[in-house]
Amino acid sequence: MLLEKINSSQELKALSLEELTALSAEIRARMVAVVSKTGGHLASSLGAVELCLALHYCLDTPKDKIVFDVGHQAYCHKLVTGRNGLFDTLRTLGGLSGFPCKGESEYDTFTTGHSSNAVSLALGLACARDLLPEAERFRVAAVIGDGSLSGGLCFEGLNNAGHLKKDMLVILNTNELSIAAATGAISTYLNKLISLPVYNRFKENFTKFVTSRVPRGSRLLKMADKFEEGLKGLFIPGILFEELGFRYFGPLDGNNLNALVPTLKNILDIKGPRLVHIITKKGKGYAPAEEDPIRFHGIGAFDPATGCACEHAAGRSFTQVFGEGLAEAGKEDPKIVAVTAAMAEGTGLGGFRDLFPQRFFDVGIAEGHAVCFASGLAAGGFKPVVAVYSTFLQRAYDQLMQEISLQGLPCVIAVDRAGLVGEDGMTHQGIFDIAYLRSVPNLEIMAPCDAAELKTMLKLALASGKPACLRFPRAQAAASIDPSRVVMGKASLLREGTDFCLISLGPMTQACLEAREILEKEGFSGSVINARFVRPLDVGLIREQAQKTKWIFTVEEGIIDGGFGCAVADCLAKPVVRLGLPNQFIQHGKRELLLEKYGLDAKGICRSVRNAIKGNGQNKR
Repeated sequence: MLLEKINSSQELKALSLEELTALSAEIRARMVAVVSKTGGHLASSLGAVELCLALHYCLDTPKDKIVFDVGHQAYCHKLVTGRNGLFDTLRTLGGLSGFPCKGESEYDTFTTGHSSNAVSLALGLACARDLLPEAERFRVAAVIGDGSLSGGLCFEGLNNAGHLKKDMLVILNTNELSIAAATGAISTYLNKLISLPVYNRFKENFTKFVTSRVPRGSRLLKMADKFEEGLKGLFIPGILFEELGFRYFGPLDGNNLNALVPTLKNILDIKGPRLVHIITKKGKGYAPAEEDPIRFHGIGAFDPATGCACEHAAGRSFTQVFGEGLAEAGKEDPKIVAVTAAMAEGTGLGGFRDLFPQRFFDVGIAEGHAVCFASGLAAGGFKPVVAVYSTFLQRAYDQLMQEISLQGLPCVIAVDRAGLVGEDGMTHQGIFDIAYLRSVPNLEIMAPCDAAELKTMLKLALASGKPACLRFPRAQAAASIDPSRVVMGKASLLREGTDFCLISLGPMTQACLEAREILEKEGFSGSVINARFVRPLDVGLIREQAQKTKWIFTVEEGIIDGGFGCAVADCLAKPVVRLGLPNQFIQHGKRELLLEKYGLDAKGICRSVRNAIKGNGQNKR
């Protein structure tokens, strides 16, 4: 087994290209075996095996820097940089992250998980490098995907990199295109030619000679450049990058080491920004992932023999309920439109898209544009619903403030994956949204505790005529925890007592009811309020219960600082014990284990109530 002998990029360099090809097969088998148990981003990582091997083979890592855009294609990178022995712990509590992680390895230049930032990061590294002494300098490579190009930040980086002319390499990995036989053959031939050192030395010397010795040499040089550009333009889809200031090479077969390695070696010493365009096959080497790369992009545990999911969670998720509710609303109101940032399936919009394709908009990985675009739809008389993960909504904060709130436009933001998302970890935990959404004026913020509330709140948000956010977790949705009627801005009193009051937000309601039952058996009398709304907050009911009970607790699946508990504390003249999450980046692990770790399960809530009543309360206002 070759993989067992590889713990660094230096050991990788000792292999021949034939051995690298054999190693790629071992790596794919290892990925499938582990991800079938832990879940993870499989299809992208399977497609990028040869790319990761070629980069480490040609570069001098970790001195040279590789920056992965998003990072969901980096499993091979982990396996050949000393983490094969820990790979079975992928995405488990205390184990390896599913994304590049600075604290995990010196080979991981950044902790990543969001899209379209790799070029900017790599350019910053290149500029920093050029300020160092010669002996300390290094090469920089950014790996981006075709999805990254749908984000404006990527083009901002490319534009600046082309202007600054820094030595850096960008690998554009696309997997939606195919190379026709004739075009591919000519393209491969041209790229072998223009990547050869002899060609580039000739071009450099020719430039110097013409500009210094030949009358009107600059004009002749422009003609030569135009000829090369025109020749490439016939066969190569790279003129855009050439115009941005990059030397373009490609497209190449990104799953062919015999094409990748020589090309990378040839162009590493070419000066200035270079872009290598490769085409890979998502899911390569594992038939189920090749046939259904969307499902295997991010997948839970599955049977590696068949590719079928090992188990199906009972009931429906909040995401599924939301999707059903929006499709139902869309049938009743032709003004409802749906917007997603390249996450139609992930956010439950597949059904709406299939029913109303003309009213469905996928804007690509561009959350800021999605929200801004939605404001235009609203100004045009429609009722847009933007479905987005909490962690990605952070990228659209300015648009929420300027284009939605300031304009007072009736847009609904469906904030999926709000709270702890589990195995995807630090870059994806949706724990900050309550705090930053509270700072946006005129924005209604709703949090359903069950499936019935979610559908009702969606209808309320669509009918309100105001900007609204509807936040729900990555979890199964109980059918009906709170059967009482949902009214805008009104909370629901589920239980009454005199010793304490638990004011819960969203899915924390179930844990609060369970905690109250446990404490009741111990002789404590408590109230439970299902808050339902962060804004407008039901100040009347909260103050009424505060007068009846000594201890007030707020329970939320978000950070304590600036969160829901702060909103409650601001309206009361007595101490409030705020239960929630610390203002820090939380590691990966199953959602249930993380809730237990941070005291947000029923037992943890009971413990907090007991400690407070016994005089050990913490996190008071």
